[in-house]
Amino acid sequence: MRIVFAISRAASIDETWTTVHLAREALDRGGQVRFVEPWDFEIDPAGRVIARAHAFDAPVSAEKMAQQLVQRTATRKYVDLERIDLMLIRAAPLDLQVLTFATLARQVGVRVVNDPDGLLRVSHKGWLSSLPDVETPPSVVTRSRASAHVFYADERDGVVVKPARGSGGRQISHVPPGDAQALDAAFDAAREVGDGYVVVQRYLRAAEDGEKRLVWLDGAVVGGYLRRRAPGDFRHNLKRGGQAEPTEITATDHELAAQLGPHLQRAGIRLAGLDVIGRHVTEVNALNPGGAFHADRLNGTRLSALILDRLTHRRRAHRSRPWAAHAP
Repeated sequence: MRIVFAISRAASIDETWTTVHLAREALDRGGQVRFVEPWDFEIDPAGRVIARAHAFDAPVSAEKMAQQLVQRTATRKYVDLERIDLMLIRAAPLDLQVLTFATLARQVGVRVVNDPDGLLRVSHKGWLSSLPDVETPPSVVTRSRASAHVFYADERDGVVVKPARGSGGRQISHVPPGDAQALDAAFDAAREVGDGYVVVQRYLRAAEDGEKRLVWLDGAVVGGYLRRRAPGDFRHNLKRGGQAEPTEITATDHELAAQLGPHLQRAGIRLAGLDVIGRHVTEVNALNPGGAFHADRLNGTRLSALILDRLTHRRRAHRSRPWAAHAP
């Protein structure tokens, strides 16, 4: 099993990332793993898509793997992407370099998860808001302050304002009702991120009880956990002080996944993290879908193993050439 993880930045990885645990699972099965950053892809003189990668060829602990990636002490090797079994895109926020080279790899027959073309759509919050048959919070996705104010005027509990592309919890604000100046400030801050589009979304009171992160795989929810917001903060992001707790996957959760699933599958998305508050899907994370580590830790599951079982069910036939490429 030869797996490439296309990541945003090795220095940002830690031992709790689902990416690390998927890699560990592959190594424990005798596979070989490569981590590639956006600036490490190349086209060689023969037209091959190659990459200089952080290489792991033997089992290693999550802590040691993360340390070697962050400190850049892992062995560096060139890899010919045509020779790999699977590429997993784990790059958030959206990185056009990663998507471009993932598309080129797919053209030569590499199985890429998730589909790079679909990721361009799904990673924008406007995509979720545009689905009429999925229960999402009432929202407006706009670049216009005027449209934001019209929507805000009717929201008795205020609104959540956030960039239309993922920001890891940055530039997200809760604006209470009756504060037009706060809305303007939140809107302008969110507009500085990504493509300038902003989501103004109804604040859901159920958020005070926590937000679920559901792990969705090939059409079904396979696990998840609850995120509690940090004291004094309205955001649930673990990087912003939120706490992970065990949770029950309810019939409502499965119903929401069933509504969303066909749309994700048509976009070529096989693995995603769904953020759910009450009866609403608030976000879809398909660029770097996390959740497996905390779900396993809290509930005693083995989602990393399940995910790899599904994604590596069919393997590509290889010619005799090794997967390593010669350094140029």
